[in-house]
Amino acid sequence: MNRIVSFLAAGAVLATVAEAEEFRWAGKTDPQTMDPHAVSSAPVLGFLNNVYDGLVRMSKDMTLEPSLAESWEPIGDGEGWRFNLRRGVTFHDGAAFDSDDVLFSYERASDESSDVRSWFSPVADVRVVDDFTVEFHTSAPNPLFPASIANWMMMDRGWAEANGAARPDKESGNFATLNVNGTGAFMLADRQPGLTTTLVPNEDWWDEAGHNITSATFTPIQNPATAVAALLSGDVDFVEPVPIQDAARLASSEEVNIIQGIETRTIMLGFAHEAETLKYGANAGDANPFRDVRVREAVAKAINVDAILQTVWRGSAQPASQFVTPALSGYSEANADRPAFDPEASKALLEEAGYGDGFGFGLKCPNDRYPNDEAVCQAITAMLAQVGIDAELDAMPVSNYWPELRADNFDMYLLGWSPGGSLDHEHPLRFLASTPNEEKRLGSWNFGGYSNARIDELLPSIQAEIDPASRQAMLDEVTEIYQSEVAYVPLYVQPLVWGTRANIDLTQRPDNFFILRWVTVN
Repeated sequence: MNRIVSFLAAGAVLATVAEAEEFRWAGKTDPQTMDPHAVSSAPVLGFLNNVYDGLVRMSKDMTLEPSLAESWEPIGDGEGWRFNLRRGVTFHDGAAFDSDDVLFSYERASDESSDVRSWFSPVADVRVVDDFTVEFHTSAPNPLFPASIANWMMMDRGWAEANGAARPDKESGNFATLNVNGTGAFMLADRQPGLTTTLVPNEDWWDEAGHNITSATFTPIQNPATAVAALLSGDVDFVEPVPIQDAARLASSEEVNIIQGIETRTIMLGFAHEAETLKYGANAGDANPFRDVRVREAVAKAINVDAILQTVWRGSAQPASQFVTPALSGYSEANADRPAFDPEASKALLEEAGYGDGFGFGLKCPNDRYPNDEAVCQAITAMLAQVGIDAELDAMPVSNYWPELRADNFDMYLLGWSPGGSLDHEHPLRFLASTPNEEKRLGSWNFGGYSNARIDELLPSIQAEIDPASRQAMLDEVTEIYQSEVAYVPLYVQPLVWGTRANIDLTQRPDNFFILRWVTVN
């Protein structure tokens, strides 16, 4: 029997609520922190969407809907946005939620210590109107702002300040790293980093839960074979991701369902644009070749993306040419082509740039963040070697990986990006292609320091423009710029392959966020 359920966008499997049950699930990556403002990564934000709420949230079909804000409306002629808060909401410890917690959460999330501060680059001022009304004044009209903060979560000022967690600390950690006091559908019962994390329902949640879970325990399992064995044996009820090579076999089991879709995430290579010298490999200490666009283009032409899609992904992924997928807003049809695989042209570019004899460098890669991440990096390493570029591959757990990138300890690196709640091209432009600027809260994930003045100039206009044609023309121009300068090398759009026990009903969203309140155990 074919038990594959395919979702082209966001799929939902609905069922009648059954008797309450325990639920166990496994994933490749343990969330690094319980602090919703410390680390801007899907494993953290996706997990914490179960225990914290934002002003707004994404529905099953990825449309924006009210959460802690019952409604919102623009202020004046593009001056900003007014949010009208839900009354009667309490945090897990019983404290009341109000406007001051929104102000505090803004101050905290926009602080230089926060990894999500780029969400607030358009914000000029935040004003508390009354206990249940907050205004966000933007430096220019910004129609995308409400959607852009869909993953911004509210914290209680009193709890955070009393426990020494008034600001996030993504390096050393603080009380909020291991503890939670949200308003969400679930509460943290036990946290053992790297081992298990257990959640229990919040019986006082303001919304209708829709689930029948009495407790939910997450276990990180890095080894794919171990995860598959746990699913087949019934030790876990849900596994994400399922290795693509095992999907068909698992789908033939009466005990397992396979749910497949395409994620909103583009996987790409990034470069150390600013570094004067290489840090790793045979040529460590020599001048950095990646400062030369011809070398970056040579890298792009040396990688056979089609071969990676066939050998590593078995045809389930899609090639990528830019930061966003064709399904998302702002995709540039005018720049849909990606560099052709052409190793001879790659060698010619290296010769022209003065690297005809090749060079050695370091490639950083996670081994537990994205599906098949290390295997993809191994394939890239072999392909680059064919044109004389010898990569010293250093694959590591993501808990070590992000600190390495933030400390500029790389020559080239692997990165995946999904454009948050806005599902718009503007999102990665703000985070990945804007010149890093602490004061303007821009480029917070632009680890290599890529910079182009024209992109910086166009971004505010892209954020403010309402006319679709005019806006798309600017996005086309920006895409052409970062493609021609090979700021990054987009590789492919990541597929989604989830596995569940046959008695589990859930929703697969294309942002790969797993929302517990939509789970029923039959």
